[in-house]
Amino acid sequence: MPSSRRARLALALALATGLATPASGKVYLSRQEALAWAFPEAERVEERSVALSDEQARAVESLARERLESRIVKLYTAHGESGVQGHAFIDVHTVRTLPEAFLVVLTPEGEVRSLRVLAFYEPEEYRPPERWLAQFERRRLEPGLHLGGAIHGIAGSTLSARAVTGSVRRALALYRVLVQGGRD
Repeated sequence: MPSSRRARLALALALATGLATPASGKVYLSRQEALAWAFPEAERVEERSVALSDEQARAVESLARERLESRIVKLYTAHGESGVQGHAFIDVHTVRTLPEAFLVVLTPEGEVRSLRVLAFYEPEEYRPPERWLAQFERRRLEPGLHLGGAIHGIAGSTLSARAVTGSVRRALALYRVLVQGGRD
């Protein structure tokens, strides 16, 4: 098994259990903690595992202009008194040679509400700062949502900036395909 695949599997296990070993990088929040942070007012958060069909996977990759790491995705939908509060995706991907995990939180209408680094295995100085992540808020999936377009880069962390931008684009494309049924 390639080392990057082993690292992603270790990261998934660390997120699920909330545990990290010193050699495994830094896990900031477990999946449960991240969802509680994302949806503090929710009465319940529904977790739905989806195996994307060939057609759905092609649609997501085409819309996102990014490759999917897996066709198995989890969609988290928060429900409250007034209905759906939002959706979230956890995206695990490789930055350089090591993985990171990102929580992308969307409004019920499909805009980015917030982002959160859940785990980061690369050197800490390459971790995207919160201030930089804020530029994704209120963004939708649109042609200008890319580095050098609506998104400014991070000096010295181009690969991290690309990885986060790809993560957000994948989440927005998954929303469009899984929640909206592929329509705008």
